[in-house]
Amino acid sequence: MDQLNSLETEKKIIAILKLLNESSETLGSITIARKLQNEGIHLNERSVRYHLRITDERGYTQPMGRDGRMITPEGRQEIKDALAAQHLGFVNEKLELLAYQVTFDPVKRTGQLPINTSLFDKNKFKKALSAMKDAFKAGICVSDLVAVAQEGEKLGSVSIPAGKIGLATVCSVVINGVLLKAGIPTEFRFGGVLQIRNSKPRRFVAIINYAGTSVDPSEQYILARMTSVVEASKTGNGKILGVFRTIPAMAREAVEERIALLKEVGIGGIYAIGDTSEPLCQIPISLNRIGVIQLGGLNPVAAAAESGIEIENIAESGLIDYQQLQSFWKL
Repeated sequence: MDQLNSLETEKKIIAILKLLNESSETLGSITIARKLQNEGIHLNERSVRYHLRITDERGYTQPMGRDGRMITPEGRQEIKDALAAQHLGFVNEKLELLAYQVTFDPVKRTGQLPINTSLFDKNKFKKALSAMKDAFKAGICVSDLVAVAQEGEKLGSVSIPAGKIGLATVCSVVINGVLLKAGIPTEFRFGGVLQIRNSKPRRFVAIINYAGTSVDPSEQYILARMTSVVEASKTGNGKILGVFRTIPAMAREAVEERIALLKEVGIGGIYAIGDTSEPLCQIPISLNRIGVIQLGGLNPVAAAAESGIEIENIAESGLIDYQQLQSFWKL
């Protein structure tokens, strides 16, 4: 019976954390109780306060006076860990949905495109920008267009917590979204660590299949310090974040046309395109398809992490209007 009670308590804690994570504002116990009831979870205000005391003790939430609670980075990580089994294959579905939601038109230069969001301590942000310069200069990114948000503001679906500054980098899925709008489907294969030599792709030294993970591969590789983006930026040799897609062979010409249009508006990220049914960087390709290697949008952020700066990354964190982006070099 104690074990059942314990499991039920953990479920309620995760439900509360999810509400706090999805809110751009602090939430009090009355509001949380009402929102839980809408989701079929019946907890009165007193019970909510009891569970919030537990989340406070564990460091998952931070009391904000009478205004209620705010979720902490530890709380967001607890949600990921607790729901991992339920979210197997979640990244693949997330990528497909984001590509579908892209409305960006490179000809009109209007519409929304997908971003990654990275959270930095306020007092470390200038140092982080300095650490990212070489990666942007070397073009080891999807684009040098970025957006910055202060605490209390939002980037995509992410609310910037107190004491943090948010940086949005363009996500590689923008390319797949533009292709999809042109009637060209993309197969999302995997995210990996790509070894480059003389600024050319050599082979993948680590691979995580999108269909078999609940966490974006780039986030994992950065946390594990598996990249050497700083070295790659300066010498052309190193390990960077790369993603692998495939497209129908007959669409090659149309794909190249869209890539050229994207380059005109400051969006790149295509590192290599293979030949029909031929392996690319030792990765086998199905019949009548072409392999495509794209650069990971978080490569500049990986360079900052390599410099010892603590960062919380939320890959594929939603959409932003193209007009809200600015050149990294204007920061």
